[in-house]
Amino acid sequence: MKLMVCVVQNRYRSAMEEGLKEKNYRMTELSSSGGFLKKGSTTFLIGIIEEDIENLRENMHQICYAVEKKKGKSPEESSRYTSFLIDVKDSMPFFQKSAKQ
Repeated sequence: MKLMVCVVQNRYRSAMEEGLKEKNYRMTELSSSGGFLKKGSTTFLIGIIEEDIENLRENMHQICYAVEKKKGKSPEESSRYTSFLIDVKDSMPFFQKSAKQ
């Protein structure tokens, strides 16, 4: 099991949330303010089995592409979102320490 941390530009946030829910992905959404990617962003935490990682990435790409197509904008491949994976077993010490405080 993996935890995908995905920071999405706000222009894709609602489409990403709706699109992933339609595909039955469960996630936690964290809104934030700041200068990451030079625009407002939202962080999604998504639990995913290893066999489904590439499918999730492809779904996310298609969701962003559909937003761009709908708005008539040229694809901005490099600034849609950034994501990384954490093995769930590696994240457990962090959560155990937080729970004790």
